[in-house]
Amino acid sequence: MIPFELCSPETGNPLRADRPHSLADAETGARWPVIDGIPYLRINREALVERVLAHLDAGEPDEALAALLADQDDWWTGPPADAGDIRQLIRTRAEASLREAVQRLGWGRVGDYFLHRWSDPTFLAGLALLEAHWNEPACVFEFACGIGHYLRELGRRGCKVAGADVVFAKLWVARHWVVGPKAQLVCFDAGSPHWPVPGAPVDLVLCNDAFYFLEDKAALLESLRQTAGDEGWLALSHIHNRECPGFSAGSAVSADDIAELFPDALVYDDAELTRALVEARAPGPREPADLRACEAFSVVAGPGMRPAPRSVVDGLTLPPAGTALRLNPLYQPEQTGGYAIRWPSERYEAEYAARATYPLHAPGPERMVFEAGAPPAETERVRRREYVDLPERW
Repeated sequence: MIPFELCSPETGNPLRADRPHSLADAETGARWPVIDGIPYLRINREALVERVLAHLDAGEPDEALAALLADQDDWWTGPPADAGDIRQLIRTRAEASLREAVQRLGWGRVGDYFLHRWSDPTFLAGLALLEAHWNEPACVFEFACGIGHYLRELGRRGCKVAGADVVFAKLWVARHWVVGPKAQLVCFDAGSPHWPVPGAPVDLVLCNDAFYFLEDKAALLESLRQTAGDEGWLALSHIHNRECPGFSAGSAVSADDIAELFPDALVYDDAELTRALVEARAPGPREPADLRACEAFSVVAGPGMRPAPRSVVDGLTLPPAGTALRLNPLYQPEQTGGYAIRWPSERYEAEYAARATYPLHAPGPERMVFEAGAPPAETERVRRREYVDLPERW
């Protein structure tokens, strides 16, 4: 694990374990709950923190967990999760699938994105950005890591990984279904008075499909740069463009904003990164002023980044040799044989169909093992995400 020194998001004082299930402010004594190794450090949740700690202190960990799993971010517009479904998931977490977890947590369309993100063009753009500038980082921190899609890819390639998100349930799902016990995970708000992971010893800081959500981007970026330190680098992908109508929530940015926030960056059209992955070539960075019509920006910045992108031909964009792959679950059997794409929702189709890298029809089979030196046609099917590397309990 990465040796993070956590601090209170309210005071900036160091946090130390006072009990197996809580951390305490070293000076004030204020306490914060920890469940499954995930500290909950959200501000403006005093009543929830008090209730969770009371359950933990009373030896009621499942009641404490149920309370945290119902907590959402401030942008959530869907109905609250059903309390009975949450309790059922807690009871069956050792056997439940990722699909069942997402359904019982009531994530709706967000759940669709999480379940199928392994082949989303925006996820592939992020992989391409990392591979094009890869410099063998030993320790990686992902802000707004969700359920850990990128952490899984990086951890399986030898990196020590840590992630943060504002929604505890996402980190809990990451722990049990996606990244396992070795990743260091922490729940906190980006707008906390004090950044809870100051001076973390990491080589790479990444953030995908989340930077545009936050209002005070300059302050967040300063925190991310501090986390990367004097020698690390930043990779931020799929930053929605305010000048291009789309599906963005939060507070999107303009090309001028990108130029001001990232004067030291290489800037890409997100879609160019996805094309580079499919075409097994180096992506081409552009000046921000030339990207006013793109849907989303991606950037790399900092002293530790590669000075120029390399070809996206292996590494993160293809699974390790010997990986057991499954036919992309977006494919469903056809009566006449073979498989056809069935979109999980109209919104998902509207957002991704035009940029999907996989064909609308596939012959199968349902499983394959990806081997080194595989025939070009087989490698192409994997590169396009006709076949995907899913978690064991997907």
